[in-house]
Amino acid sequence: MAVYKEEKNNTWRVIYRYTDWNGERKQTQKRGFKTKREAQAWEREQLNKATSDLDMTFKSFVELYTADMKTRVKENTWHTKEHIIRTKLVPYFGKLKMCKITPQQIITWQNELMNYKDEHGKPYSPVYLKTVHNQLSAIFNHAVRYYNLRENPCQKAGSMGKKKNREMLFWTKEEYLKFAEVMMDKPLSYYAFEMLYWCGLREGELLALTPADFDFEKGTVSVNKSYQRLEGRDLITTPKTEKSNRIIAMPKFLVSKMQDYLKMLYEIQPEDRMFTVTKSYLHHEMDRGAKEAGVKRIRIHDLRHSAVSLLIDMGFSATAIADRMGHESIDITYNYAHLFPSKQAEMADKLDVERSV
Repeated sequence: MAVYKEEKNNTWRVIYRYTDWNGERKQTQKRGFKTKREAQAWEREQLNKATSDLDMTFKSFVELYTADMKTRVKENTWHTKEHIIRTKLVPYFGKLKMCKITPQQIITWQNELMNYKDEHGKPYSPVYLKTVHNQLSAIFNHAVRYYNLRENPCQKAGSMGKKKNREMLFWTKEEYLKFAEVMMDKPLSYYAFEMLYWCGLREGELLALTPADFDFEKGTVSVNKSYQRLEGRDLITTPKTEKSNRIIAMPKFLVSKMQDYLKMLYEIQPEDRMFTVTKSYLHHEMDRGAKEAGVKRIRIHDLRHSAVSLLIDMGFSATAIADRMGHESIDITYNYAHLFPSKQAEMADKLDVERSV
């Protein structure tokens, strides 16, 4: 590297030479530094990044982390991570040296976020705080795993927030049927909510459905993609998890309803989306339907909880329900344990019998 003064505009320029991952020598430059000290500081940061020296700033390490991770996650996932990094992490830790960030500094940062309130006096949700902390910890874990940072200071500082935000809500079958009845004035909304409830789909899975996903002879629907709206673009991605790829058997009445719905869609092609609305539209329709039906307002995602609750009430096992919902069976057991019939009394009775034999 070399630092030069440009007399014409009285600024400083850095010429940076490096070897890329193919072993080829490359050169780049950066101009416009007001002082020689600023130019030299930038030069040192580039050298630290080139040698993976963690004397670099947090902001510089984030550039390495981005280069390493951006292509390894879904575009919508990276969009969320990048927003957290840009708005919640870099403003606080950006100028600090990676190797010198302490647990105490992280605790101070946590306290600021936990004490924050917006203009309406509303704090960040516990789930959001947990998500933000996890992203910071992930960056330090990356530095430990691949760049020889001695330890992750987040582990000593401890976490903040919590994984679950609020009590799980769901509708009984009777509540859902009241809601569905008032939705019938808008066929698109009605059929969308029928799929969400009776098949337990996620919003993104519903909005990605195409006619090609349905096998009406077998009475099934294939879930193999998810829809997102990202920065004004329609984005189709793989489902949330590998387990989410699944084939769902539909009840006969729903098979008939979806055939009726497809007949309403003029000149739809096999790979066209069937529900060309946004998540916001569904939320507004949820508001309208709940109010008109006189049932409590729940989230769209709570329809999945409602579907699971119904299946548990019908006597299906956690494994069978997990296969239908695209979950791991342990998640069904853990998240919905309070809904399964208690086996404690039956266990005690059988132990009595066993003891007396």
